[in-house]
Amino acid sequence: MVSKTTTEASEHLTLELRRGAIVVAILGQLREPLYGYSLRERLAEEGLEVKEGTLYPLLRRLESQGLLDSEWEVGEGRPRRYYRLSKDGEKVLAELRAEWEDLVRVLGRLLADT
Repeated sequence: MVSKTTTEASEHLTLELRRGAIVVAILGQLREPLYGYSLRERLAEEGLEVKEGTLYPLLRRLESQGLLDSEWEVGEGRPRRYYRLSKDGEKVLAELRAEWEDLVRVLGRLLADT
């Protein structure tokens, strides 16, 4: 039986691991313009559930860091804010993707025997 302390530690570490992965996933999906809800649905379809309370503050933070651009689209229905990678965001995504691929290779080797 797994102790409560072990379960709590595992949950905390899982959240830490997901935090960085979510940023990379969001940047990767915003090579084309998407609004928050459609981005959240797309991530969920691929198996990455992101709560609204996580997604929207993260989108605003990434925009304030210059990695995303956004614009409001007013058409039929309610106005929607569409997000897209900025030029700096494209560069950062390329760097993060290379780093991610390196980490996956290294961790694959390190965890192969466990």
